[in-house]
Amino acid sequence: MKRQTNHKHLVTVSIFLCILLSIVATSFAQVQTRIPRGGNPANHAFPTLGMSAERKVPVAWNRFYDHAGLTAILARLHRAFPESTKLYSIGKSTQDRHIWCLEVTARNVGDPDRKPGMYIDGNIHGNEVQAAETVAYTAWYLCHQYGRLDKVTSLLDERVFYLLPSINPDGRDLWLHTGEQARSGQEPLDNDRDGLVDEDGAEDLNGDGLITMMRIKDPHGRFKLHPDYPEYLMVRTRPGETGDYDLLGSEGIDNDGDGRINEDGPGGYDLNRNWGFDWQPNYVQYGAQDYPFSQPEPRAVAEFVMAHTNIAAAQSYHNAGGMILRTPGSETGPTHSQDERVLALVAERGEKILPFYRSMILWKDLYTAWGSELDWLYGGRGILSFTNELWTSKNLYRTPSSPSDEQQVEFIKYVLMDDGFVPWEEYEHSTYGTIEIGGRKKEWGRVPPSFLLEEELHRNMAFTLFHADMMPMLEISEVEIESLGEGLFKIWVTIENKRLIPTRTSQDMAHHISPPDVVSISGGNIHVLSGGRVTDQYFKRVAAVRHRPERVELDAITGMNAVRVQFVVEGKGEFTITVDSAKAGLLTKSVQLP
Repeated sequence: MKRQTNHKHLVTVSIFLCILLSIVATSFAQVQTRIPRGGNPANHAFPTLGMSAERKVPVAWNRFYDHAGLTAILARLHRAFPESTKLYSIGKSTQDRHIWCLEVTARNVGDPDRKPGMYIDGNIHGNEVQAAETVAYTAWYLCHQYGRLDKVTSLLDERVFYLLPSINPDGRDLWLHTGEQARSGQEPLDNDRDGLVDEDGAEDLNGDGLITMMRIKDPHGRFKLHPDYPEYLMVRTRPGETGDYDLLGSEGIDNDGDGRINEDGPGGYDLNRNWGFDWQPNYVQYGAQDYPFSQPEPRAVAEFVMAHTNIAAAQSYHNAGGMILRTPGSETGPTHSQDERVLALVAERGEKILPFYRSMILWKDLYTAWGSELDWLYGGRGILSFTNELWTSKNLYRTPSSPSDEQQVEFIKYVLMDDGFVPWEEYEHSTYGTIEIGGRKKEWGRVPPSFLLEEELHRNMAFTLFHADMMPMLEISEVEIESLGEGLFKIWVTIENKRLIPTRTSQDMAHHISPPDVVSISGGNIHVLSGGRVTDQYFKRVAAVRHRPERVELDAITGMNAVRVQFVVEGKGEFTITVDSAKAGLLTKSVQLP
């Protein structure tokens, strides 16, 4: 009986141990597979070179934003950095969208309106979308790096940036929200002169959300499938050789029954041919419209620039081709030799900052363009300016030459995993019958893929910040006083320009666009007897002014140079030297007579 009881006891203990082991094993498995608690990765981020870990305004720079998205980024930057920014609209587009400007500077250091100004805009053509991101990225970077990087801090202490991401918001939104190419401004136009406007644009016939190409099988066609990449490429037939296909252009139908397809899409004028310098009418320069500044977007920009006489340099972003373009746009356009030398030197640095970009003169190295923003900024306002054509396909493989069609296909296939190409599929067209629709997406070629976009934004920003840093920076470096006896004193003032760009360009001086620089002396107990510019400091030669000797006008203070001014005064006590330059700011220095 006792033995039986012990046996039952052992069985019970064994069962208990089995259950306990099962519970422990289950608990261990649960511990092993438990999902970790989610946290904020930003709290565990560490900075890489070029950007701090703290981001008051998080923005993903590997994508594009429509007008509302860009507006939200600018508004958030303004709210996060009120001490550095000012946000306002400079006008409205044809379709009543605001053209936003974010003004960025250290607002508590000096008068923002008297700092040398750097004007930056983008996206003048609707399909040049990464241009707007480049400008917005520049604003974002400046705001976040002020107080962290000495270079950015000094830039915002000494300069003011006017940043306009998109000056063609209508075209931008059309490009992003539809399959249209949307290069032009969006005022309705009768491009085919049939009495109707915008009635025959491209259409997404197969409903895939994209507008790609149409092709049709034709035994006498000019194209045949590529032998190695038949699903991606077609090649032209050789003379005397028959083909398999003909290309029919972008997806679309003959909406107005005139026997043509896609000949009157949305808008049609070119915002970069409507500027009031070297303008030519529409029959000479397509897209120019009826007269300079007839369109609201360029007119708003021109009024803004003319109201800000402190703007000493400008940058406009376009795409594509990897170019740093400078004036003139026509063979007869003006570029003074002194100004050309400065532009060439700045662009030379740009070629080092921007791999595979080329420094080019617009008319000479690319094509003739009449009535462009670039020419108006220089010719009409005397501002040293560049237009960067963003992105070059050379950056796909980091090669000095552009990749072949086959290499581009390989990039789409093996790097983008086919994102960039739409497979061809049959479609019954109302005019052509059985056709095929497909081919490369419109994003391919003109804009960089996502993982190369942020690099493009940062490098172009770095070039433009270098350009901004080269704007004139004046310093009253020396004030010498010589006593002539009997309360008379001779005072020499040396003013240095410590940067490359002059206070006034040669174009500015030739056409009296900006007022001359003025060096003046004042004091309650002094009387100025004479004043003038020192033309030879060794032989003490001075070009004396005839009237108002307390005020000496200078045509300009050239880059990396100094001028010397002399005053003869009588009196005693303190006096103040003032240097007033429209594009280089306002400086004062007080000194005591011995």
